[in-house]
Amino acid sequence: MPGGRLTQQERQQIALGLADGLAYAEIARRLERPTSTVTREVMRNGGPTGYRAEIAHRATGHRARRRRQTAPRGAEAPAQPYGRDAEAVRAYEETFTTVLMASGLPRMMARVMACLSLTDTGSLTAAELVQRLAVSPASVSKAIAFLEGQGLVRRERDERRRERYTVGDEIWYESMMASARALTQIVETARQGAAVLGPHTPAGTRLENVARFLDFVSENTLRAAEQARDILHIRPETATDTTV
Repeated sequence: MPGGRLTQQERQQIALGLADGLAYAEIARRLERPTSTVTREVMRNGGPTGYRAEIAHRATGHRARRRRQTAPRGAEAPAQPYGRDAEAVRAYEETFTTVLMASGLPRMMARVMACLSLTDTGSLTAAELVQRLAVSPASVSKAIAFLEGQGLVRRERDERRRERYTVGDEIWYESMMASARALTQIVETARQGAAVLGPHTPAGTRLENVARFLDFVSENTLRAAEQARDILHIRPETATDTTV
């Protein structure tokens, strides 16, 4: 299996595979590369519909040069607990970040979310985030404000009265519940519009259909989230984060 960075020819094969509608796993098999390598390559360079081999190749070279310019000599991936492969964890964090970006999160918000999610405690201070991500405190503050507004992160105080940012076991459940409640507000507003415009007019009918569709989605989302939390949720052992 070939190692190292993707070549320009491999990137062209990826582009051809995407154009043919192939799955990431099939493209990776043809290249004799891990599926995660192909997934990360596509997601960080425009996604499946926007991937361009030439642009991706130039962008990768630019990122590599920028890292060499900014990284201190001898910089290594931080040590990991439980015998984890530090480089594999760092590569996975990049993959997780790009997937979060594809779901709609801005880059910095995705980086913070991924960084928090990969800690065993699920909790870091602003200073720890700044150190791990090598970004400014202002960037972290802005990202946290955004994520908190989306219900993805919550603020807590530790025993030293420091503010910590946490992604708990219930974060995705709470975020989904908040999303469902937001849909309920759209449903109510759409039904008001249907009444104003006339329930039997084209515009009124359109809004009523929107209300029915979103009402159905919201109700089933709430039910599914409750059932999934009760049935599927695994309680992890109490973790102490020992990563550097």
